[in-house]
Amino acid sequence: MSSDDKSSSVSIEPIGGAQRAQVIAATQAWVDRAAALLAQPLELPTVLFDLSGGSAGMFRVHGASCSIRYNPWIFARHFDENLEHTVPHEVAHYVVHMRYPRRRLKPHGPQWQQVMQLFGRPPRVTFDLALDGVPMRRQRRHPYHCGCREHAVSTVRHNRMRDGRARYLCRYCSGVLRPAD
Repeated sequence: MSSDDKSSSVSIEPIGGAQRAQVIAATQAWVDRAAALLAQPLELPTVLFDLSGGSAGMFRVHGASCSIRYNPWIFARHFDENLEHTVPHEVAHYVVHMRYPRRRLKPHGPQWQQVMQLFGRPPRVTFDLALDGVPMRRQRRHPYHCGCREHAVSTVRHNRMRDGRARYLCRYCSGVLRPAD
C-alpha cells in the first residue's frame, strides 16, 4: 500500500493480543447479558479484527454464520470509548438478528434501539472521534467532463466507460461524460 492510500502520514499500530482478548471478553459479557435479560440462549459469534477504514465495528451475516468485525486501528486510537460504545452496539445487532431471524429489519430500527436501551446504552448510530493515524483507503478519481462542467469519476466507472460497458450522463445537462485529455 502506498503512502497515498493513507489518511495521514502519522500511523498508529493496531491493538495487540491482550487488548483483543479484552474486546472478546467484553463482547462475550454483552452477549451473556443479553441472553440473561431476554431469557434466550445466545452463543458468542465469531469475533474478527479485520475491519479497516472509518467504521469501528460491523455485524455481518454470511449464510448461516454471524461475525462481529472490529477495526483494530480505531480501537487502538480510542480503546475505552470503543469498549464502552462500539462493543454493545455491535452485540445489539447480533441480538436483533438472533431474535428476528430471516426478517429484513432496519439496522438501527426500533428493535435495535430497544436492545440498546435494555443494555442501558444510548442508541447512537455514529461516533465523532478523531481518526488521525487510522489507515484509510482513498479511492482514485479520474477526470471527465461534459458540456457544462468537470467530473471526478471512480475507477470502477472509468473502467466501465473505457471498456464500452457503460455510459454515464451528467445530472445537470444530460451530456455524455468524456475523458478529460
